[in-house]
Amino acid sequence: MPSEGRPEGTPKGRYSALVPRIVLLEGDLTTQDVDAIVNAANASLMGGGGVDGAIHRAGGPSILAECREIRRTSFPDGLPTGRAVATGGGDLPARWVIHTVGPVYAASADPAGELASCHTDSLKVADELGARTVAFPAISTGVFGYPIVEAAPAAVAAVRGAETAVAEVRFVLFGREAFEAFERALAR
Repeated sequence: MPSEGRPEGTPKGRYSALVPRIVLLEGDLTTQDVDAIVNAANASLMGGGGVDGAIHRAGGPSILAECREIRRTSFPDGLPTGRAVATGGGDLPARWVIHTVGPVYAASADPAGELASCHTDSLKVADELGARTVAFPAISTGVFGYPIVEAAPAAVAAVRGAETAVAEVRFVLFGREAFEAFERALAR
């Protein structure tokens, strides 16, 4: 392995760190046996619908208790878009939940930049935790209205470009349309 952290045969200057292995799955994020799962949260961190509600329901009350403490101490006005924080995983198979707030597509001046920040900041938090495997949903593609065909390439590019010690990133997707959009993005 070259000293610059590039895999053998990788052109110089292409990567400054090893790129995590990216895996696509169609399924339930809450059942993933990984170090951390990423929650597509809302700014309040108090749970909601979609992925956020499913994580809070499956993980139990300890996740909400930790989110309340984060709101009380670190983010009294709510978690900003593109930022990430962690709690324990509660009753989930994952040890940690990394909460990030994706952009509301129609209201964002830079949805791709904010979505990329969700992924890179989540991976930064994963590194701080020592997580080696992380599972992401398709952030912002539900009620936040980000078209899956635009979100998938932005998410994959952000993960590919991130400097991280995470060895494996899973995108756990709901439905065939999402899976195929991420499959196309990964093939690029």
